[in-house]
Amino acid sequence: MSIQSRNPFSLLTHLAGDETQLDVFSADSCIESWLATERALAIAQGEHAVISADDAAAIAAAARIDNIDRDSLWETSKNVGYPILGLVRQISGALPEGPNGRVHYGATTQDIMDTGLALQLARSLAALDRQLGELGDALAVQVEAHAGTVMPGRTHAQQAVPTTFGATLATLLGQFTRHRERLQQAVPRIAVISLFGAGGTSAALGAKSADVRTRVAELLGLHDTDIPWHVDRDGIAEYGWLCATVAATCAKLARNIVDLSRTEIGEVFEPYNSHRGASSTMPQKVNPISSEAIIGLSQTAGALLSSLSRIQEAGHERSAGEWQIEWQVIPQLGVLAGSALSEALVIVRGMRVDAGRMRANLDLDGGLVMAEAQMIQLAEAMGRERAHDLLYTAATRARTTHRVLADTLREVAAEAGVAELLPAQLVTADDYLGEAKDIAASAVRGWHNRAVADDDLPSIPQLAGTAS
Repeated sequence: MSIQSRNPFSLLTHLAGDETQLDVFSADSCIESWLATERALAIAQGEHAVISADDAAAIAAAARIDNIDRDSLWETSKNVGYPILGLVRQISGALPEGPNGRVHYGATTQDIMDTGLALQLARSLAALDRQLGELGDALAVQVEAHAGTVMPGRTHAQQAVPTTFGATLATLLGQFTRHRERLQQAVPRIAVISLFGAGGTSAALGAKSADVRTRVAELLGLHDTDIPWHVDRDGIAEYGWLCATVAATCAKLARNIVDLSRTEIGEVFEPYNSHRGASSTMPQKVNPISSEAIIGLSQTAGALLSSLSRIQEAGHERSAGEWQIEWQVIPQLGVLAGSALSEALVIVRGMRVDAGRMRANLDLDGGLVMAEAQMIQLAEAMGRERAHDLLYTAATRARTTHRVLADTLREVAAEAGVAELLPAQLVTADDYLGEAKDIAASAVRGWHNRAVADDDLPSIPQLAGTAS
């Protein structure tokens, strides 16, 4: 039985795992990213006469995954502690005398692994960007559709003032807009070539090291750099943070869905199909399973965040254990973020909104949600502080006697001798939405204005089509 088949089983990612991110961080994808780097290195060295063009072509042809015995590679890696020595020897073993001595010429293990990781992270970022685009587009449709759908706004888990469902979704759309900007801006700091040799000086790579490095970056579609980052992991940490914060915004959506779909509230629900979210014993249950998965994914990502500052502690010119932390947490963070976005898209595209229940819930506690609105309405005639005291007394009476605020307000005003200051018609929820509709429109406009067209995206490499 291979080591891969004995990895711990994760029910969370098995049920909710994003297929694209799982593929990006699969074992074969990892191996292919290293092979792509070795191919590009050989070709670049051949072009700059560091090795012969014939040797470069032979190496590029041999550095193929079909030539790699995976079980042997992982067994060698367990003994060495790293996989590249075994990989290079398998590539060399597929070559005749001559070019077999030019594989991996002047490079070090971490050059290949870091460049391979940069390829994987670039693919991951491209996939996350596509998901953010789909989710933002779907969310913008919901924001527009519900810009005027009146509902109770809630603070501290209690009804506060009226708002619209579109306005509440608009804040989420604003977050996803900013996340997409952050992600695109981060690509040049994350998708970066690493080729500086054993101690970061490029000594073994020879006089043409910088030219070769630039060409390898071009062949792989990565960003070039003149500074080694073997132990400078802020870019890797940034990738991890991006994944966690994207998942956290998805969890904010999920938390709201869980709360709003409670039986006692019943305003918004996840998509429905037969037996979705069903219980093994309670036939009536329709559990918010996508929201639950997102919360689990996000909380797991949040727990992994603490490791990111530790990977930045690596000292001198090579880490002594900090690097290994990345091997565990970075692929997980990519999968967690992609999975959270996938489940969020399911929710947004298929969410069921009960506008009638939202409207009815405004009167759930006798109209107390209108207390601020009525205070502001009275403030012009009697001043804000006096109006506040009046509404506080009326609200307390309405709550304790289980009556309607409008009725207790008139009683309290009469007792205070200011009944004549009350308007004939008290303000309604529809009159007290403030900028809610404008907020929804602004969020949609901001999303469409800032979303970058596919052909304007930063150059993000794919493993398909790398140097060959």
